[in-house]
Amino acid sequence: MKKRSFALPTALVCAVTLGGCGVLPGGSQKTAVDIWLMQDSVSDEFLERFTSAYEKEHPSVELNVTFQEWTGIGKKVMAALESDDAPEVIEVGNTQVAQYAQSDALRDLTLEAVRDLGSEEWLPGLAEPGSINGSQYGIPWYAANRVVIYNKDLFAAAGITEPPKNRDEWLEISEKLDGNGVQGIYLSGQDWYTLAGFVWDEGGQLAVEKGGDWEGALHTKAALRGMAFYKELQSHGDGPKGADEVTPPQANVFAKGDVAQIIAVPSAVPAIEKTNPALKGKLGFFPVPGKTAEAPGAVFIGGSDLIVPENARERSAGVDVVKALASEKWQTELALTMNYVPNKTTLAGVIEGNEGTAAMAVGAAQGRATPNSPQWAAVEADNPIKPYMTAVLQGQDAVREARAASGRITAALRP
Repeated sequence: MKKRSFALPTALVCAVTLGGCGVLPGGSQKTAVDIWLMQDSVSDEFLERFTSAYEKEHPSVELNVTFQEWTGIGKKVMAALESDDAPEVIEVGNTQVAQYAQSDALRDLTLEAVRDLGSEEWLPGLAEPGSINGSQYGIPWYAANRVVIYNKDLFAAAGITEPPKNRDEWLEISEKLDGNGVQGIYLSGQDWYTLAGFVWDEGGQLAVEKGGDWEGALHTKAALRGMAFYKELQSHGDGPKGADEVTPPQANVFAKGDVAQIIAVPSAVPAIEKTNPALKGKLGFFPVPGKTAEAPGAVFIGGSDLIVPENARERSAGVDVVKALASEKWQTELALTMNYVPNKTTLAGVIEGNEGTAAMAVGAAQGRATPNSPQWAAVEADNPIKPYMTAVLQGQDAVREARAASGRITAALRP
C-alpha cells in the first residue's frame, strides 16, 4: 500500500488520538478527512494541486490520501464499512456500488447530487450504477470506455479515407482491410465487454430484473442479434476464438503493424508505441459505430464513483470533498491531466484537442454499465459469457449455448 499524506505530522497524531479533529500549534482546530483512492487513478501533480487548493479554501481541513490496490479491494472496503473508523471518502469502481450499498453502510447523497452537482447531466454509465432503488449512493467521478484504434497507413493503403459512419460500413471496411497479410480487425473471441455494447445496441441485456430477482438474458432475440454481429466482425481477422483480449495482450498484437483495428481504451496507445516506435503518429481513433450514423454504438463504461461511509467520523466534511472532486472545475482539471472522460456530457468539449479522449467522450454518451445487481461480481468471477462466445464462434448452436449461459448467470445472481 502506498500512502501519500499532505497533513502535518502533528495533525496526524491529533487525528488518531482525538477522533479526526485535533489541536495544531497555536490552538487552531483541524478536521482530518481520510480519502482512499485507487492506485494510479490520479497523478501526483493532480493530487497535489487539488489538495493545496482545497486546504487553502478550507483552512480547518487536512486531507489524508491513501492509495489502494484493486486486487482484494472489495473485501477491504466491506471491512471498512463494517468498522467504527471508516475513511470519509472512498473511490470505488462504478459497478461495485450496488454491492456496497447492500450493506446499508453508505451515506445517501441524493440531495447533494440534485442540488449541488447537476446530476441530470451525468453520464448514465456512471450515474446509474450509483443509484440504488432511487437513491444516489455513488457520485460519478471519471469514465473511460473503448474506442476503435486504427492504423492510418493501413487504412490509406486500402483506399479508406474516413472512419465508418455505422456498423454496416464498419463491416465493409473491415472486410476490405482483411487480407494480403493484414488483419482487418483483431478481436479476440471472449471480449465480452465489447459484446455487451452490441447486445445493448440491439435492445438486449446481459441480465434483467423481474420481481426483485435477476436472471440471465443472453438467449433473447435482441441479445442473439448482438452476438451474431460480433461473430461477423470477428471473422475479419485472426483473433483467437478461445481467449480474451489480454491473452495475448491485444496491444502487443496490434504493435506488430499488420493489424488495421482493435477495440480498446486510448490508453493502450502508449504501450503500442513503446513496443513499436515506428507507429508513433500513425494511429487514429473513432467511436465504436452504431447501427445508424445518428448515434455511436453503445459501450461499456468503466470508471469510478465516490462514496461516503455512514460510519465515517467526519461524514459532512467527506461529502464536501466529494462535491469538490465532482465539481465542474475539478472535473475539467482531471480530464485534462489524466485524459479521462468527465462525469458530465456537457463537459465533453474540454478534451476536444485530444483525439483519443474526444472519441471516448462521444461514445460515453451511449455508455452503459453491467447489471446493477449486488451479486454481479459472482458472474464475473466464473464468467459464463466467455465460453458462450467461444462456442458460438466455433460453430455451436447459438440459441442452445445462449440459454445455457443465461442459466448460469441466473444461478450466480441468486445465491
